[in-house]
Amino acid sequence: MTRMTRTKTRTLRTVLIASSLVLAVTLSGCVSMFFPQRSPSSTSTPTGESVSAELAPFYSQVLTWKKCEDTFQCATAKAPMDWKNPSNDEIEIALIRATSSKKPMGSILVNPGGPGGSGFDFVRDSLDYAVDSNLSSNYDIVGFDPRGVNKSSAVSCYDKPSEMDAFLFDIPADAGPMGSDSWLDAGEAASKKFGEACLEHTGKLLGFVDTVSAARDLDLLRAVLGDKKLNYLGYSYGTFLGATYADLYPKNTGRLVLDGAIDPSTTDYEVTETQAVGFENALRTYIADCQTGATCPFTGTVDASMTKVHDLLERLDASPLRASDGRLLGSSAMFTAMIFPLYSQSNWPYLTDVFADVFAGEADYAFQIADAYYGRSANGTYADNSTEAFVAINCLDYMSTSTRETLDAEAAALAAAAPVFGPQMSYGGTSCDTWPFEATRVREPIAAKGSAPILVVGTTGDPATPYKWAQNLASQLENGHLVTYNGEGHTAYNKSNSCVDNAVDDFFLKGTVPTEDPNC
Repeated sequence: MTRMTRTKTRTLRTVLIASSLVLAVTLSGCVSMFFPQRSPSSTSTPTGESVSAELAPFYSQVLTWKKCEDTFQCATAKAPMDWKNPSNDEIEIALIRATSSKKPMGSILVNPGGPGGSGFDFVRDSLDYAVDSNLSSNYDIVGFDPRGVNKSSAVSCYDKPSEMDAFLFDIPADAGPMGSDSWLDAGEAASKKFGEACLEHTGKLLGFVDTVSAARDLDLLRAVLGDKKLNYLGYSYGTFLGATYADLYPKNTGRLVLDGAIDPSTTDYEVTETQAVGFENALRTYIADCQTGATCPFTGTVDASMTKVHDLLERLDASPLRASDGRLLGSSAMFTAMIFPLYSQSNWPYLTDVFADVFAGEADYAFQIADAYYGRSANGTYADNSTEAFVAINCLDYMSTSTRETLDAEAAALAAAAPVFGPQMSYGGTSCDTWPFEATRVREPIAAKGSAPILVVGTTGDPATPYKWAQNLASQLENGHLVTYNGEGHTAYNKSNSCVDNAVDDFFLKGTVPTEDPNC
């Protein structure tokens, strides 16, 4: 969900709040575990279904799988750049698969979130984190990079990593006080400059990386993989992609699981407020847990500790800390270093170290965490284009509902709802107004009438995609079924408990639909 807040560094920092599960893998400590590989066919057998003459060359294409990345197979599919004019330009979709150790029940396409998360890298680096052994031994697990992302035909905005550094981390001087016309003008100019750079480097593809187009790609991939129905596992933003697919192709849905759901109908402001409250609650839960340990940098009540964090962010605004590489740690970069560990309870010790260092006047470790969030390595290069793709996709997907006249009132409401995170997430409602292409859809419910059953997994303590979004999506879908995990963290399957895992596995392996929410 795209946001621009107090400085141009926050333009991308806050739009990444609902970012992909694949980013959380960086700190998860997970390692890939690969299963015995059968000898698969080196080429695919498309379904051969009837489509229009313009689409026939795409739906009939045969994928050639080649060994890659040691134990995997890779292939490239062709898709129309513009699905309304498919005979024009083509794009490429990068695929990777882990073949099942048994005769496969079909393929499961996996999306880690974002938008902008690489399904290719997710499956390659973290197969056992993406799915459990029950699924990987019975299905071919297929990761893909959606259009605009990573190894597929991709969005590009800068030639040099230092330019991305400047966009993400530089703190502009003399922009005026937050919320002033001069401050908003500076942010608007920065967003416009970024959009122009993306158009210059990407070309007309920049106007065709929307989620509806990506969902149409999904149906193409289903057909060329040889599956009559789509089996799909989507995390975070991947739930929106999966729900969009089900709405477009309800009769082609097989077994879809949407974990860490996004509510497609919630307004722009409601998204921001719900996430701000979600991260605020996660921070309070973290602090309470931290204080049970011997090395916690917080003492006193949780309320007092929250005030201490609030005051820290204000001090960093007034006087940023300089890291050893010369970058300045203001409240924006600190915000990123705070929210990243909050995605998973297992990563809370990283947040303890961040706070301890920053309270001691040190900025380097906070930047290490913020860099990991953005996929920035120690040498200053970026692992992929997830940041650029995130902005490009969101600016096409969602029309701005805020105006300059509403921003002050929204900022006040956010600060009241979430005193620590609300101010950090304010003034973002107009960030896509200067984007080179207009938004292609509005926020509205998705019903997917006539679809097969769809499982929607929600976590009660999820700060990034709050639980009520899963409740909302499950109720909007004509055939949606909610699976609740009572716990903390972003997403639940294969990382929470056996109750959730069994519900998902039984659905994929047996087609079993829970008669009621198992309330795990």
